[in-house]
Amino acid sequence: MVLLRGFVQLTVLLIQSGWWGVAPSPTDEGALRTGHGDHGEPGHQEPHKDSYSTFASEFLESRYLSDEGYPFPTAPPVDPFAKIKVSDCGVTKGCIRYGKPGCDAETCDYFLSYRRIGTDVEFEMSADTDGWVAVGFSSDKKMGGDDVMGCVHDDNGRVRIHHFYNVGQWAKEIKRNPARDEEGIFENNRVTCRFKRPLYVPREETLVDLHLSWYYLFAWGPAIQGSITRHDIDSPPVSDRMISIYKYEDIFMPSTAYQTFNSPICLLLIVALTFYLLMGTP
Repeated sequence: MVLLRGFVQLTVLLIQSGWWGVAPSPTDEGALRTGHGDHGEPGHQEPHKDSYSTFASEFLESRYLSDEGYPFPTAPPVDPFAKIKVSDCGVTKGCIRYGKPGCDAETCDYFLSYRRIGTDVEFEMSADTDGWVAVGFSSDKKMGGDDVMGCVHDDNGRVRIHHFYNVGQWAKEIKRNPARDEEGIFENNRVTCRFKRPLYVPREETLVDLHLSWYYLFAWGPAIQGSITRHDIDSPPVSDRMISIYKYEDIFMPSTAYQTFNSPICLLLIVALTFYLLMGTP
């Protein structure tokens, strides 16, 4: 019994001293402080830095600081809006231009482009306005009952994409917005935007399937506190024929001023006036 009792006491002493491979309990931390720490200094123990913030800061200091101690310069910001390329019109995307002959996305009164990207259609719009620019998809050439996508310039300088539904001559905003990957910019007194929306959508009154052909309605105008107001011109332009998303065309539509100048009646009046001036009064 004496030998057994002595063996038990010896075992307990070995466990407490750590020789048995069992880690000391937290109550034994005082004993550790009396020994030698990692740095060989009596009574020293390096505190364990286990927080993520401490690790992140140390990692940044060791890996991402220059020799002088200053952070390395970051990469320059990416251009938030790539300019619209009109050279692709009629080739890799369809375009509609309204305004002066030969105008582009930065000079037309109104500009629209479209192209298919997978199961989406990407639209680009631009107009000479500080408010909003929109395109409507209509089964006829009249406003009313139309699916409309609009880019609105708000008071904070941002351009946001909105979804509307024409009720008569008025546009009602719809909460369900099919737009994604939206971009927009207000620059040089122009609202310009780019966004995608699905080619196919479930049948719904306020959304149309873009794989079908539609008349395109074009409109733009001022905005007040991010809300659209009446369009700039009384009779907004509309495409002469239905537009197919599968056919890339480059369509030019002269604005009202050029339509008047190029009309047959106007040309006849100009010829008559020229003849009158050359012949002189009797």
